[in-house]
Amino acid sequence: MGTRAQIVEAIQKGTEAGQSGAPPTACPYGRDEILRTAWIKGYAAGRRQSGRPGPA
Repeated sequence: MGTRAQIVEAIQKGTEAGQSGAPPTACPYGRDEILRTAWIKGYAAGRRQSGRPGPA
């Protein structure tokens, strides 16, 4: 499991990716990594903040 700092960093990176319009496949974490969940949470928040629709 990631440390708190790693989790916060993953959320921030996901938020930035979502705001910039990057595809969800841009996640740098493997599917078995707990940090992937944090990144996806940030990504979804970034998409909402930017007003971009989610993937269809």
